[in-house]
Amino acid sequence: MKFENTREFARSLDSEDHLAAYKEEFIFPKVNGKDVIYFTGNSLGLQPRSAKKYVDEIMTDWANLAVEGHFYSDKPWWDYHERFSAKLAKVVGALPEEVTVMNTLTVNLHLLMVSFYRPDKKRYKIICEEKAFPSDQYMIASQVKFHGLNPKDAIVEIKKREGEQNFRTEDILDTIKEVGAECALVLIGGVNYYTGQVMDMEMITKAGHEVGAKVGWDLAHAAGNIHLDLHKWDVDFAAWCSYKYMNSGPGNASGCFINKKYHNLKDIPRFEGWWGHNKERRFLMEPEFQPEPNAHAWQISNAPILALAPYLASLEMFEKVGMEALIIKRDKIVAYLEFILHEIDREVEGNFEIITPADQKERGTQLSVFLHGEGKELFNYLMENGVITDWREPNVIRLAPAPFYCSFEDMYEFGQILKKGIETT
Repeated sequence: MKFENTREFARSLDSEDHLAAYKEEFIFPKVNGKDVIYFTGNSLGLQPRSAKKYVDEIMTDWANLAVEGHFYSDKPWWDYHERFSAKLAKVVGALPEEVTVMNTLTVNLHLLMVSFYRPDKKRYKIICEEKAFPSDQYMIASQVKFHGLNPKDAIVEIKKREGEQNFRTEDILDTIKEVGAECALVLIGGVNYYTGQVMDMEMITKAGHEVGAKVGWDLAHAAGNIHLDLHKWDVDFAAWCSYKYMNSGPGNASGCFINKKYHNLKDIPRFEGWWGHNKERRFLMEPEFQPEPNAHAWQISNAPILALAPYLASLEMFEKVGMEALIIKRDKIVAYLEFILHEIDREVEGNFEIITPADQKERGTQLSVFLHGEGKELFNYLMENGVITDWREPNVIRLAPAPFYCSFEDMYEFGQILKKGIETT
């Protein structure tokens, strides 16, 4: 399609957009009395209008039923988390029994590493990407030290080539092959938080297994954003937060994937608690742990129902729309945003550099843009004029037009604000 940098053309794209009506299903902050253009769904998604209703249901049941709400509310609390498995399985490409929701992201990665990082004298190394999201760096280093190992010896970081912004798949595969029999675990972000690069998860998982390693993925920037097929790819484990593209609210619960082949293994190491115990016998208070026959066996404590409620509200929309439709719009709106950026760059004779891969197969919703010659004053101008975006040092803005609630006219309007900002700051 040949794009045009006009409001009329942007509106014509919106008129053809089957998801356009969903913008009304979200609540937008306002700046100067107008709804913002929201580009930070990769950090915190907007609030669905239905979220309050789902939370209010819990509050009403708590008021009217108190403890009996565990069993007699419309959505009983004792199995509330089970409502997520089938819906989330469609989002991440899993079997329903391979998915559960509990805790928060880094907590879950720690818990999953109890099961899947079992170093010995020969096989003890973890492969990750350089400059991974800091929480992953801290988590991996602390796990290594917990096992009495030196992070400098046990952690192998995949590096970008000199002068390049993104990782090359062949370099990742070569590193896995080189570490070989010493590799205990490959643990990488499925979508790089800084550049928005999508990793070839299927190929990397296969390479890790070929050297005898376990392979896990941090899907914080992937779940609800890109196509995932975790079961088919034979991923061992994965975890993701729910508050970015999945719009569940700040700091909310994390989803987990545990491959079916690890269910019902009597000797698998795992931190265990009451809510992972056999559901049918849970309230018998038996002294010996009997695990659930699925991913729920990794549950420890009873679910935070008030936190899960807005996540369930958002998932209802994901189930209704489906990832395929979201990805179709995602590709089109990101391509239009890319076009707008190049047009504004040409008009102001600027020096933008989009560091996210140009190949749509290697990117999702996010475009990361180096604003060469521009400082944080431009970012501040955008924010003051109703464009909510994200600044990363030294001079990168991350733009993530979430397909549920961003419009093509938003992309055009952003371009006009950006142009004026460059001319005036």
